[in-house]
Amino acid sequence: MLRKSAVFAAALAAFSLVSCKKSPPAGVAAEVNGHAITTAELEKIYSMQAAQQPATSNADVIMAQKLDLLGSLINNEIMLQKAEKLGLTAVDADVDTDFNNKKAPYTKEEFEKLLADRHMTAADLRTQIRRDLTITKLINKEITSHIVITDADVTNFYNANKSVFNFPEPRVHLAQILVTPSPDPNVRNLKRSKAENAQEARTKIEDLERRIRAGEDFALLAQNYSEDPVSAPNGGDIGFHPESDFAKAPEFLKLIREMPAGSTSGIIPMQDDYRIFKMIAKEPAGQRDLNDPRVQQEIREELRGQKDHLLQGAYFEVLRNNAKVQNYLAQSVVENADKSK
Repeated sequence: MLRKSAVFAAALAAFSLVSCKKSPPAGVAAEVNGHAITTAELEKIYSMQAAQQPATSNADVIMAQKLDLLGSLINNEIMLQKAEKLGLTAVDADVDTDFNNKKAPYTKEEFEKLLADRHMTAADLRTQIRRDLTITKLINKEITSHIVITDADVTNFYNANKSVFNFPEPRVHLAQILVTPSPDPNVRNLKRSKAENAQEARTKIEDLERRIRAGEDFALLAQNYSEDPVSAPNGGDIGFHPESDFAKAPEFLKLIREMPAGSTSGIIPMQDDYRIFKMIAKEPAGQRDLNDPRVQQEIREELRGQKDHLLQGAYFEVLRNNAKVQNYLAQSVVENADKSK
C-alpha cells in the first residue's frame, strides 16, 4: 500500500543503511534528519501490507520485508520533509475530497469492512492520503512542471521508432457496459448498482439501452451502472484491440466492422452476461504519419514518462545525499548476524 509516487523507493532502499553506529533510541526503527520512524509505526504499516499478501512464517523473509518497507518509509519521509519546507503539505480539503472519492463506490458497511480487512482505520487512510498527495505535489512542482517535450524530440523519437506506428491490421477502440445476473461482491460502480438474477439483469440492460438511445452519455452510464470493476471507473473504456482479438467470435467481428466510430451497439448477449458496446474510434492498418495527432500525443506521453522517471530518480538521489539517515533496524540485523558467528 506504499504511495504511488514512491515506486522507485524500493530500488533505493539499500541506501538507508546506517553509515555510522549509534545506539538506537528505544522504540525507534530509524531516524531521518532527527525525525523518528517508530517501531510501532513500522509494525502497524507492515500489518496493513501483510493483510493483503500471502502469509509467511519464515522469520528471515519477514525481516527482509520489514527492511524493504522501512527503506520505503525512510525515502518517503525524506520527500515529505522537503515538501513541508516548500509549503506543499496537502490541505484538509484535498484530503477530504480524495477520501470521499475512495469511499464513494462502497456502502458504509462495505467500506468499514474493507478498512478492517486491511487493518486500517479511517484516520490511517486519511494519513496515507495526505502523505500521497503531499509527495505528488512535490513531484509536480519540482519535476513534472519543468518537463518540456519539443517538436524535435517528437520527430527524433518517431524516426527512430517508425515500425511501432505501422499496424499490420485494423484496430478498434471500444467501451462497454456489462450487466451480469450473478451476485459478485467485487462489482464496483458509482451507483452501487448490481443485478442479482437473470430477470434483473435483462431489465437493467434494457433500461440502459433505452437511456443511451435517448442521448445520455455512454461513459457516465458505464461509470454509474456497468458491472465490470476494471472498465467501469474509466467510463467502460477497454482500449484498442486488433481485429484478430475477435477472430473466434466471427459474428461479433462482423458487427464491429460495420459499426462506425461514435456509434453504439444494441444489447449483445455473451454467455450469461449482457453487454452494450460503443465504438470510440477505428484505425486502419498501415503506417501512421508523424502529423497524426494521436501519434503526436502518444509520443509526447511516452517521452514525458521517460523524463519523469529519470528526473524523479535523480531528484531523490540529491535529497538522499543531503539527508542524515540512521537505520537502526538494519544496524541491529547486521550486529545480530555478527554475534551468531
